[in-house]
Amino acid sequence: MNNFELYNPTRILFGKGMEYEVGKRVAKYSKKILLHYGQGSAERSGLLNIVRQSLREAGVEFIELGGVQPNPRASLVYKGIEICKKENIDFILAVGGGSAIDSSKAIAFGVPYDGDFFDFYSNKAVPKAALPVATVLTMPGAGSESSDSSVITNDELGTKTNCNDEMIRPVFSILNPEYTTTIPVYQTLCGVTDAISHVLERYFNNDTFEDVTDRMCEALVRSLMKYARLIIKDPENYDYRSEIMLACKFAHDNTVGIGRTQDWASHNLEHQLSALYDVPHGAGLAVITPAWMKYVYKTNVAKFIQFGVRVLDIDVNVGSDNDLDKMALAAIEKFEAFLNEIGMPTRLSQLCDCKAGDIEKMADLCVDFYGDPIGGFQKLHRDDMIAIFQLAE
Repeated sequence: MNNFELYNPTRILFGKGMEYEVGKRVAKYSKKILLHYGQGSAERSGLLNIVRQSLREAGVEFIELGGVQPNPRASLVYKGIEICKKENIDFILAVGGGSAIDSSKAIAFGVPYDGDFFDFYSNKAVPKAALPVATVLTMPGAGSESSDSSVITNDELGTKTNCNDEMIRPVFSILNPEYTTTIPVYQTLCGVTDAISHVLERYFNNDTFEDVTDRMCEALVRSLMKYARLIIKDPENYDYRSEIMLACKFAHDNTVGIGRTQDWASHNLEHQLSALYDVPHGAGLAVITPAWMKYVYKTNVAKFIQFGVRVLDIDVNVGSDNDLDKMALAAIEKFEAFLNEIGMPTRLSQLCDCKAGDIEKMADLCVDFYGDPIGGFQKLHRDDMIAIFQLAE
């Protein structure tokens, strides 16, 4: 286990009716805020009206900025920064899923900065300050409600990149699983897939003796798989929704990443896929992650066998002829079968129309913004990136 420092200051308010707390919680930080949200589900569910009323009762003035899209756009971030500077806003409340939260975080970085906020997302600058952010979560999966990460799509450059900094962890997040029923089941399953990928980016490494966090990772993935299957059969079940929401939170707040070398190659590759084709991030990860597994598993065959046995219940007799590769590949095949079972695509051809030259373009964008090589499990250069995209075809 590596040395680590654990810090996660986000206060979580979890359960039914917690959204009514938002006004008095915000009032502890600010009297004038930006209320930032998506394209309609929070309005249709009545959640936004509850938030508005709670803010008014607490004496908090708010200016609204809606319209956040999946794969949140830099163009709306610029608009939010302009509003905050003009109106002297010093706090941002995100209502929605990971896209609304990531957009809010980017605005929070940009307001105290004299330059272009995207400098932080293109490795040209490091943020020195940020406005505080809080969230009312409606879609689990991204984990942005308690993470130090924000991902933004640059409309003009056609790329999607991230900025990580501890100062951008939300000061509090309200998680009422009831509101996740306003999201289509497919989007919920995309979120589950994203959360599983968040765990696997931390799980697959070449470190030694990380038994506690290994087993925490494995338990999270098993739970997410279990409740993904159950939510398909009973989408309105509050208990199932609660388990998914909590698991997604732990999947990306770095609880299971402490003391571990982490990978993130699958995310870096998928960011360019969803930037180019505007596909759901979780669906993109369902395509990229198995391809990455098939390409790199020989780096640590034993870890893939452990994953297969502990998480996917692979029959140990698969390797009775001492063919360890066969066991590792059986694990990957079973994981891919699970993704198909819950309706996720596992091939580029199922997800988008990949034109000639697009694979090379995505690899080049990945190199431009994340460097060469990427990855902590196996170092991947441009040719490796292309090969993984090709495996995903």
